[in-house]
Amino acid sequence: MRKVAVAGGRRMESWMSYSGSGFRPSNVPVEEGKVYEAKIEDIGREGDGLARIANFVVFVPGTKIGDEVKIKITKVHRRMAFGEVVRE
Repeated sequence: MRKVAVAGGRRMESWMSYSGSGFRPSNVPVEEGKVYEAKIEDIGREGDGLARIANFVVFVPGTKIGDEVKIKITKVHRRMAFGEVVRE
């Protein structure tokens, strides 16, 4: 049986671990705050670029298909993450 806790109206399942800035599953291949290199492969419904890191979807606003970018992960969810382009 899974343990379920409710905090601030949000359910948090026991398989989630605390990363310091939010809850995320422990088997996600990206970490909030880290930088990754990726190629934008598609466009999401809201116009954000879509990259895959270890087959995990990352939405990146302000990009287009074919862009090769460095992405800083800003938010991690169970099935996807959000990131921003790192400008050098």
